[in-house]
Amino acid sequence: MKDCDHLVRMWLKENQAKGTKLLQLLVQENSTRGKESSAQAIMIEKCRQLGLQLDIWEIDSREIEKHPAYFCDRKDFNGNPNLVAVLKGTGGGKSIILNGHIDVVPVGDEQNWKKDPFSGHIEAGKLYGRGSTDMKGGTVSLLMALEALIALGVRLKGDVIFQSVIEEESGGAGTLAAVLRGYQADGAIIPEPTNMKIFPKQQGSMWFRITVKGKAAHGGTRYEGVSAIEKAMLVIKRLQHLEKERNEKITDPLYNKIPIPIPINVGKLISGDWPSSVPDEALIEGRMGVAPEESMVSAQKELELCLAELSEDDPWFIENPPQIEWFGARWLPGSIEDKHPLQKVLSESFQEIKNEEPVIEASPWGTDGGILSNVGNIPVIIFGPGITETAHDANEHIVLEEMFLASEIIALTIIKWCELAD
Repeated sequence: MKDCDHLVRMWLKENQAKGTKLLQLLVQENSTRGKESSAQAIMIEKCRQLGLQLDIWEIDSREIEKHPAYFCDRKDFNGNPNLVAVLKGTGGGKSIILNGHIDVVPVGDEQNWKKDPFSGHIEAGKLYGRGSTDMKGGTVSLLMALEALIALGVRLKGDVIFQSVIEEESGGAGTLAAVLRGYQADGAIIPEPTNMKIFPKQQGSMWFRITVKGKAAHGGTRYEGVSAIEKAMLVIKRLQHLEKERNEKITDPLYNKIPIPIPINVGKLISGDWPSSVPDEALIEGRMGVAPEESMVSAQKELELCLAELSEDDPWFIENPPQIEWFGARWLPGSIEDKHPLQKVLSESFQEIKNEEPVIEASPWGTDGGILSNVGNIPVIIFGPGITETAHDANEHIVLEEMFLASEIIALTIIKWCELAD
C-alpha cells in the first residue's frame, strides 16, 4: 500500500503541468448557465482519453421536474449534457462518487477584473478566471487523481464514479438527474472551494419573495398614503430579528468560527415607479439559510410565522399581510454522521500529505451534497482546493499548489476507501 501511495504521489508531482493546462483550458471556456457544452466537451474528451466508461445525456425537464427536490426555473437543457464516467473496480470494495459541477456564475462588471474573466491567466502560482476556484480547480483535482491511478495501472476493488454536472449554481438539477439515473455509491466527495478544510455538514438554502402592500398617494401629500417601502423596512427589521433568533439556537461546534451559520439575506428590494408618488407595493427577495439537520418545511414555517406576527406591532398588516412566495433555486441541507469512516479516511490522507491535522467545520453555503445525501442517501463530504472568499467575486483565482495537494489527498482517499485489488 505504501509503495502504491508513493508512486501515485510521485506521478502527480511530475505531471503538475498537465493539470495546470487542463484547468486553464476549462477556465477559458465560458460555462455560465446555458453555455456549459464547450467546457463539458473538454471533460468528455479527457474522460474518453482515460478509458473510463462514459454516460453522456441531456436532462429531460419534463421528467425531472416531477421530483419534489427539483427547484429550477430552467426548462431547456438541450445541448448542455451531464457527464458520468466510471472506473470499474474488480468487486468487493466500497464505491465512491467524485462530483463536480461545470457551470459557473456570471462575471458581473468586467471593469472590476484585472484580466479577461476567461483568460486563465497564471501569475505567482495562481490561475485567474471565473470558475477557477468554484469549482473547476476542484474538478481537475479529481481528474488528476484518477489519471494517476490509471497511468500507474492501480486496480481497485470498488467503483469510482466521476460526475461532471450542470446547473449546480441554480439548484442542483444536474446532480439530481444523476441520482435519478441510478448512480449510487458508498460515499461521495465534492471538491468545492473549502480552503482545504473538511466540511462534513452543509447548510441548505432557499429563495423567497415577499410582497408588501402600501397605499398610493401624491408625494406632496404623502400623509394621505402608506409607503410600501417604509412597511418593507419593518419587514426587513423583523427578518433580521428572526435571523438572530435562529442563529442563537445553533450550538454545533462545527459552526464556532462562522459568525452567522444560517443567514437570512435580503438580496433585492424593488419598489416605486415615480419620485413624486408614494409606492403602493414593494418586493423583497432573499435567501434563507437552513441548518444541516433542519427540514426545509420547518424553516419555511418559521419565516411565515414571523411575517404573521408583524400585525401585532403594526395594525396596517392586519388588513394587508405580507405575502410570501418560495421560488427559484433551492439547496437541500446535508450532513454525515460524526466520525463517519469516509471522514476518517479523508482525514488520514490529509495528514499523510500535509503533515498536519485538517480543519473540520460546517459549510457556510449549500452544495449538491444535500441532493446526494437526502435524495440518494449517500454519505457526502465537501473538501477541495480553492479560495472560498474569491468564489463568485471579481478576480477569482486558485492557488495551483493547493490544487495539486488536493489531488494527492483525494487519490490516497480513493485507494484507502475503494481498496487495492489483489
